[in-house]
Amino acid sequence: MPSLFVKKEDKVLVLAGKDRGKTGRVLRVIPDKARALVEGVAYVKRATRPNPTKNIKGGLVERESSVHVSNLKVICSECGEPTRVGHSVLEDGKKVRVCKKCKGHLDK
Repeated sequence: MPSLFVKKEDKVLVLAGKDRGKTGRVLRVIPDKARALVEGVAYVKRATRPNPTKNIKGGLVERESSVHVSNLKVICSECGEPTRVGHSVLEDGKKVRVCKKCKGHLDK
């Protein structure tokens, strides 16, 4: 399983696809497929069957689809710029993600 630079609750910028230029928050990461579910990005229409026991109406429902992580760039919380992600090890041996532009920590 590959390690990914994107984590849940990260703010990201979409670099490619029909939603290029949009920003959103990562809702879920799927590491085995190297994909992420981003809030407000890559909407698809799904046909659903009605299920009265779960109170679900049938019809067309819009929901987010996953985006490949190669099409995402993390937005740094300190400098506010889309940036590449580096790694560094702190004095206590903890590994953290680092912004390549401002050298600020992405993990809070």
